[in-house]
Amino acid sequence: MKILISGVCGFVGSHLARYFIESCEDITIVGLDNLARPGSEENRVLLKRLGVQLYHGDIRMASELETLPRTDWVIDAAAQPSVLASRDGKTSSRQLLEHNLLGTINVLEYCRSSQAGLILLSTSRVYSIPALTQLPLRVESCAFTLDEGQPWPSGVSLAGVREGFSTEAPISLYGATKLASEHLAQEYASGFQVPLWINRCGVLAGAGQFGTAEQGIFSYWAHAHSTRRTLKYLGFGGQGYQVRDALHPRDLARMVDFQLRSGGPGQLLNVSGGQANSMSLMQLTAWCDQRFGPHEPVADGSERPYDIPWLILDSSKASTATAWKPQISLAQILEEIAEHASAHPDWLTRCGV
Repeated sequence: MKILISGVCGFVGSHLARYFIESCEDITIVGLDNLARPGSEENRVLLKRLGVQLYHGDIRMASELETLPRTDWVIDAAAQPSVLASRDGKTSSRQLLEHNLLGTINVLEYCRSSQAGLILLSTSRVYSIPALTQLPLRVESCAFTLDEGQPWPSGVSLAGVREGFSTEAPISLYGATKLASEHLAQEYASGFQVPLWINRCGVLAGAGQFGTAEQGIFSYWAHAHSTRRTLKYLGFGGQGYQVRDALHPRDLARMVDFQLRSGGPGQLLNVSGGQANSMSLMQLTAWCDQRFGPHEPVADGSERPYDIPWLILDSSKASTATAWKPQISLAQILEEIAEHASAHPDWLTRCGV
């Protein structure tokens, strides 16, 4: 089986490539990357050494996909991954649309012409921001949790947000590009018989992530804490009670491995760490205090666009459909990040943060 991974030199793409090279003798990896992000060159050297057939190209340019060899599947891991894109002064709205929507169109056209299947890596940020911010919450053990004494909307439980939860706007321009990509992919699957799996991922986290706070909070927080950078509890009273869950990319790779071999039409699934792998910023700070020594964040109640107080994904549909569940615990993820932070104290600077 030959697989094309777009964004192969990014954090997620490189982890997926390494997983298949190390675990699957029957899979050949073709990789495409524009090498635009800080840190991607380091992964390029490693992947070339491992035998990945690398192409320097940009999915925004249809002509650059036309020169690629035919493959059986595409894993689309190329994206502008920040929910603040178009609002952060670093990326324009047009750049975001070109990366995350025009890029998807070009990948879908490649799949159609090559008769390849597609595994689309989507995001938890397709879920409605107003619906999420209006969830009834209470504070327990220094973290927001759902308030069982009040009614909840459909599509949410103590296990987290399910696939049927509202995706009504606003969801951020980033979220809108990913939701539109999902819809386009589903139309290609129906109209052109492109095999399709859509994985809505929560926060992906692990060593070597070149993330910023809005796209890789667990990694960023540990690196910033270890080097005594200024940390802030933004919004929601400045207490750090906001909660997210984490998933290691190797656990995502196990799901993708199943999907590549499954046959059939595929499904749309939440693929995330879930309740067991969730933590608030205050709890994360306490973990870092134990690991690196005390470092107090600044309480800052000012609001930031698109922030939400609580988002855990319920991946029970994925578990039922595929028998998949995360194997790498949050404690293991954090320890892996901490070891990387200790070995690379200049990491955030090298990543342009």
